[in-house]
Amino acid sequence: MRKKIISTLLCVTMVSLIFAGCGAKNNKKTKETASGKVYFLNFKPEIADAYVELMKEYTKETNVEAKVVTVADNQYESTLKVEMAKSDAPTIFTINGYVGYDVWKDRCENLKDTKFYSLLSDKKMAIVDGDGVYAIPLMQESYGIICNKKIFNAYFGLEERDDDTGCNAIEDINSFEKLKAVTEDMQDHKEELGIDGAFSEIALNSTNNWRITNHLFCMPLYYEYNDAGVEDKEEIQFSYADKYKNMLDLYLDNSVLPREEAESGTVEGSMAEFTTGKSAMVQNGTWSWGEQINVEGSVISPDDLYYMPIYIGANGEEKQGLCTGTENYIAINSKASKEDIKASEDFLEWLYTSDKGKEFVSTHFGVAPFEGFDNQKASESNPLVKLALEDSKNPDTVTVDWVFNTIPSQNWKDALGTDLLSYALGKTDWNTVVNNAKQNWISEKMQAEQ
Repeated sequence: MRKKIISTLLCVTMVSLIFAGCGAKNNKKTKETASGKVYFLNFKPEIADAYVELMKEYTKETNVEAKVVTVADNQYESTLKVEMAKSDAPTIFTINGYVGYDVWKDRCENLKDTKFYSLLSDKKMAIVDGDGVYAIPLMQESYGIICNKKIFNAYFGLEERDDDTGCNAIEDINSFEKLKAVTEDMQDHKEELGIDGAFSEIALNSTNNWRITNHLFCMPLYYEYNDAGVEDKEEIQFSYADKYKNMLDLYLDNSVLPREEAESGTVEGSMAEFTTGKSAMVQNGTWSWGEQINVEGSVISPDDLYYMPIYIGANGEEKQGLCTGTENYIAINSKASKEDIKASEDFLEWLYTSDKGKEFVSTHFGVAPFEGFDNQKASESNPLVKLALEDSKNPDTVTVDWVFNTIPSQNWKDALGTDLLSYALGKTDWNTVVNNAKQNWISEKMQAEQ
């Protein structure tokens, strides 16, 4: 589970000629007989525009009505509930692993006999219940701290920088202690470096806090689970809470935006700061290249990028790699008409077998866990994917699983986000944040089981 799913995917041989032939035949058949439609409720706002163009292309090619609606950050679950209550409900939607499946199992079509499922290279990755297969991962992604090597090289070339950081190059940073020392010294020299902060702004409002309540929180949860030898807990000790706090404080105290203005920050703003060279680091994932970094006005080239794991001060973190996994498990609405279910199955097959579909996946998804998919091509179009693949193949590091998928509910994350913002503004002490997180975890787990 832990090491190198991505590496396995690279070993999958191409069968593109077979798929191309099948794809052409299927597209022709669909165009002649299609009577259903596709409505996809998209989880990822950063590729909203690309999805719109993809659906247009699919309709043009197959004559099947296809649309996508994209939900704002942190609003997916609430929006999905509203949309599912409509007569024209989504035919394809996303669930967040087994936690999401427990909520939406009555709406998940069994995909066991679909071509889409047959293409999945590792069947253990699917959401399974009994003999049925009810959701399938769209992609394999990685996240960490994205760094601008040009700024780091300039920093390490400063005559008056702190010699006690223990680092003379970005590759020397392999622990929280070293990251903290370099970050704080870089912040002290921001004027010489021509930056506004070592880190991009931290966004702690309810719409933008997912990098902290989801992705950063993965780190203390991962190490707590590892210590206990489990993959989930009914009750968390939050035993790495202080280390989570230390990393959050490092972000808040060394960013472009002062911590007292954390509520006004946005993910879009943080990425714009990194892209235009106003910050040296930003926490984000492989998905951010095409829509947020490789954009007009960017000063970042592929060669400028370095991908650093998120260090929090845990024992043995020198051997830690990037966080790798997925929370995009795709499901088909079992309450849709037979025609719409079939149209949705055909679309998902097309996405991973047609030339246009695979080009979209390579550019915007990253690593695809499906047979016949050339992940090396994805790395050529996305330098963050290339770095993530290299990390996954490194025998000296261990990737961090996306255990935040076990978080019991969006309500829990919303409550944590509210407490974190209050802490950042000096209105709530850290012990209150920790105690609330522990108690809310228990209550949300109990409610989910009822």
